[in-house]
Amino acid sequence: MTTATGTRSTFFTEPGMNSMTRAMLGRVHTGAADTGEALTTIDRITDGDYASWEREWEATADRVAAIGDDSLRRGHRVSARGALLRAATYYTACVLVADGCADPDAVIARTFAAYRRCWEGYLGLLDEPPERLDIPYEDTTMPGWFFPARGEGPKPTLVVTNGADGALSYLWPGHGSEAAARGYNVVLFDGPGQQRMLFERGVPFRPDWEHVLTPVVDTVLRRPDVDPGRLALYAVSQGGYWAPRALAFEHRFAAAVIDGGVVDVTAAWEAVLTPEQKALLDGGERDRFNAALDGAPAGTRRMLTWRAKPYGRPTLFDTYLGVRRYRITPELAARITTPVLIADPDDERYFAGQPERLYDMLPGEKKELVRFTEAEGAAGHCQPMARALAAQRFFDFLDDRVGLTAAIDQAGAPL
Repeated sequence: MTTATGTRSTFFTEPGMNSMTRAMLGRVHTGAADTGEALTTIDRITDGDYASWEREWEATADRVAAIGDDSLRRGHRVSARGALLRAATYYTACVLVADGCADPDAVIARTFAAYRRCWEGYLGLLDEPPERLDIPYEDTTMPGWFFPARGEGPKPTLVVTNGADGALSYLWPGHGSEAAARGYNVVLFDGPGQQRMLFERGVPFRPDWEHVLTPVVDTVLRRPDVDPGRLALYAVSQGGYWAPRALAFEHRFAAAVIDGGVVDVTAAWEAVLTPEQKALLDGGERDRFNAALDGAPAGTRRMLTWRAKPYGRPTLFDTYLGVRRYRITPELAARITTPVLIADPDDERYFAGQPERLYDMLPGEKKELVRFTEAEGAAGHCQPMARALAAQRFFDFLDDRVGLTAAIDQAGAPL
């Protein structure tokens, strides 16, 4: 099943499965997956069969979750913690492909509940368990977590913004945990259209993410253990659109990492359309456009159905029109004053060329475009198999601006 040429390893001919497999193997570095568990699972999966993918990952997740439960019953907290984190990761692999299964709603309900149980069980077993957050948002709240840094006094704080369909558990090992190791508080949350806000409350995406991120900042800055002058932002995947959009209005961040930059979310959506389908969309042919996509290949229909869920629109035609609002204009980019690092990987599958476009749009010199290359083993959307390299580059940038090195430098002590 597997052939390998550097980071272009091919585990499946179906692109979505192959991409998710590479991301899963990248999580081995953080302890959120194990190589043997992952490889034996993918060996049982039928290429292109998403029901097979869901079934086998759920079987692995169930087995590993049972190990975690048994370890906890016998008082082995560290073993339990590791197993529950891995099980949570494997359950999320099921959630992502629900629309390739016979009963998508049942798959989401069952595996997302199992994911939450394992993820929250893992959090409770950390040496420094996080605090639950209920972040005020319009007439409701957004669920989140505050991971406090060790020690007394105000600390630098990293707020993490997720992408289109990732779980919070993806953001802690390798992102949040790297920040915590460097002395940061860490804030994770589900915003509109993300995970709990979507699956449990039915709240869809919105393009004006400043109305999401500003309530998070307001909540965080009320805490005495947060240094208001050392607030940082990390945004991943489609968060590469939401972060610059919010930064055009929210100026309290001292630094930001955008992994990687997104100028126009529409590009990824329209890339799957034929010229004829694009003409129907541009011509406002709602019924004909929807009928044309109903006749698209099964893999394309599955992907579009899943990707459309968080937008909350009645049909794919309406979704496509709505996605056209998710763009960074030159006028928005000109308002950004926060120092920003933008990741730009080889083989960017969804937003090719857009990190550099965003970099060019930003004003001034307080910006960096950081390449991640095939030769470094760092190709692909969000560098899935180069998590150590990504953490080093991202946090060296943040440390120089808000972390320990920045605090020492400002105090006048030698670095």
